[in-house]
Amino acid sequence: MDFASVKKWVVFFIGILCAIILADILSVLILSVTGLEGWTKFLVNFVLYAAFFFAILYILEKIFHISFFGFNKE
Repeated sequence: MDFASVKKWVVFFIGILCAIILADILSVLILSVTGLEGWTKFLVNFVLYAAFFFAILYILEKIFHISFFGFNKE
């Protein structure tokens, strides 16, 4: 069994999980301050969550030199 590939997948899933949790926390905190309700809250939450999720993945790629979705490939 190749432990390098197992380690690669573990790092991948842990990175995705961290990005999901951090993006959710940040978007909920921002929305709790604004006091939005209804469909505007849903829309703003979706946009903030997506922006934070991909920003966190990009930061994790830069810090840990790993590739999630090939952001750095040309």
